[in-house]
Amino acid sequence: VQDRRGRPVLGLLPSDFELDVSGEPVQIVEFGSEASGVSLALLIDDSGSMSLAGRRDAAQEVAKQIVAWLEAGRDEVTLLGFDKRLRTVQPFTTQPSTVLAALAEMKPYGLTSLYDAIAAAARPLAVRTRPRRAVVVITDGVDTASVLTPPEVSRIASEIDVPVYIVAVRVGVDRVGGMPDVVSPAAAAGSEASLDDLANWTGGATFTAGTPAETSLVAQRILTELRHQYLIAFEASSRAGWHSLTVGVRKKNVVVRARGGYIAGSDSGTLE
Repeated sequence: VQDRRGRPVLGLLPSDFELDVSGEPVQIVEFGSEASGVSLALLIDDSGSMSLAGRRDAAQEVAKQIVAWLEAGRDEVTLLGFDKRLRTVQPFTTQPSTVLAALAEMKPYGLTSLYDAIAAAARPLAVRTRPRRAVVVITDGVDTASVLTPPEVSRIASEIDVPVYIVAVRVGVDRVGGMPDVVSPAAAAGSEASLDDLANWTGGATFTAGTPAETSLVAQRILTELRHQYLIAFEASSRAGWHSLTVGVRKKNVVVRARGGYIAGSDSGTLE
């Protein structure tokens, strides 16, 4: 929950929230708002397109700024790279500084399977013990080889309560036109969903970064937001399948962002 300037709105109570699942109101059964450590999957595009126009340097600077906002011992982070395949560059660690050394190992090469990589990066977060978890994707936004469509990736991420934040690096001539409106070949055949849609469906957000000021602000926004999420539990529907979710707040001039739904089949759902 944020105000109109993007600052977290703190101190809300369960009575301030309204949950609606598939058109029907549901009761909150557990509620948490205390700031806590985060589990972060930092996913960096190192496909061939990232070698152009300073994109690699810009992406690494975004990663460094995000790592700088992590707290040793309190937070944990894994560094993942992807082109047409996903690989672990640095396994989960509570010492974020180790990620900085690992960044130098990443060399741009190959095609880009952006949506596939996001789906694969989300799955390991399901077993992490910290309740605040997210995938942060740093990319130029161009997908050339994915098999999954954005709705399919969003569905996977929503199943395990993982918001996806996408940071599009825009440097030089890339800055003309802003956030890319690009879909994968598979998505083009049956979906018009964009990267913005993917992030929004999971309760995440998209950002553009290229200048030092933008990069610093994006890193701060993402980590501040993750630390101050409201965690809400509710009784899942007995009806199997996908259920849309709407979250409202009885307070004016605020912006509420939450995942777009959940998959029934467990005793409760956790909303991030």
